[in-house]
Amino acid sequence: MSETPLYTALMEHRALHRAAFHTPGHKNNPAALPDDLLTLDFTELPDTDSLFEAEGPILRAEQAASRLFGTKRTLFSAGGCSLCIQAMLRLAAPNGGKILCGRVVHRSAVNAMALLGLEPVWALPEELADAAALHPDARAVYVTSPNYYGELTDIPALSAACRERGIPLLVDNAHGAHLFFTEPVLHPIALGASMTACSAHKTLNVLTGGAWLNIADERFVRDAKNAMALFGSTSPSYPIMASLDWCRAWLEEHGRAEFCHLQARVRELKKQAEKSGLHVPGMGWWEDPRRWDPTRITLDASSVELSGLEAAEILRHAGCEPEYADSQFVVLIVTPFNRERDFERLEIGIRLLADREARKAVPLPRGLERKPVPHTIGIPPLPPARISLREAVLAPSEWIYLEESAGRIAAEPACPCPPGVPVVMPGEEITKDAMDFLRAYGFSSIKVLK
Repeated sequence: MSETPLYTALMEHRALHRAAFHTPGHKNNPAALPDDLLTLDFTELPDTDSLFEAEGPILRAEQAASRLFGTKRTLFSAGGCSLCIQAMLRLAAPNGGKILCGRVVHRSAVNAMALLGLEPVWALPEELADAAALHPDARAVYVTSPNYYGELTDIPALSAACRERGIPLLVDNAHGAHLFFTEPVLHPIALGASMTACSAHKTLNVLTGGAWLNIADERFVRDAKNAMALFGSTSPSYPIMASLDWCRAWLEEHGRAEFCHLQARVRELKKQAEKSGLHVPGMGWWEDPRRWDPTRITLDASSVELSGLEAAEILRHAGCEPEYADSQFVVLIVTPFNRERDFERLEIGIRLLADREARKAVPLPRGLERKPVPHTIGIPPLPPARISLREAVLAPSEWIYLEESAGRIAAEPACPCPPGVPVVMPGEEITKDAMDFLRAYGFSSIKVLK
């Protein structure tokens, strides 16, 4: 047999036997999914139904999910949360127009708005309610909640502001599909959102690519399948859809109890981290627990004089694979399908992070040296938009040195992490303030229009 680079790389990674604190939520735990899913890789047949014309078992499976989430309609996606986001934007503004958008936004939403000819009006999350009053012609408000670090937007306040103006609240809930089963319930649909895109595979026992589009607003139900069909593949994966159905049944029977147990275990780990000197966002009496995902573990590595990238390598040395790391934080996704041995390894990793002498023995790749996180530099004012998002995304572009970029038009988002807020978006002018901010975070080049 000839070379199989990807297959071989996956086999080699599996052989590391690291505790998986990343997506997918099933963690390759045999107890998470039925063992016969690969034998169910069928297609649209008379008895297996068709995703975008669902009238048989797929329809019944979606209706069961709708009952679980208390929605007017819940649709399956085998094209990930991206397909749900595309459909959600299409439903809210089928003929174009303004969308008030939180600045923290996934690239799939930026690209979907470009393809649909939408005009985003950008604002920081805390500014959106006021922005809605300033733009009475806006068709919807769009936010991401929770963000990668587990921080939640104030959905109840935002949904109230949207209802007052008669516009829908759309939520990219990619990292929060499980929040219907936490205590308290923090899912955006339960808190007043009109539609949510929920990436079930990230935090639940669903195959990668499985997601739900949840619709709480009756006016968007009729055209929902057509909106998904506009962007979706005509060959959706039946194993992925079957895993969504299986997960829903598991949640009905075990969801609340399993997530209650998980929250307690995560709380212990966070307390251990805090006692070791690691700051954990979302912990402490001064922070509102309703503003943080109680199952997400985010460690501020700078509190023990490390970068997030260094912390991630140290955790790997302890046998843990994190989801994400940046210059300050390391993020771990924890689900009910992490085993107790995973948590034991993470406890070892946390102790190692906090032990300045012991961690010196951990070999680190070159280039991970800690750089000071520029806390004192505030996010610069949002730059002016010079051309439409659609024009910018579709226009010819080039990479240039950051030092040469002032006055040029950005071709893609430039997003330093932290804080995870794009400093410039496609179509916006790169101001000197924006250029200086990006330089402080180590940017050396940027993509601009030719």
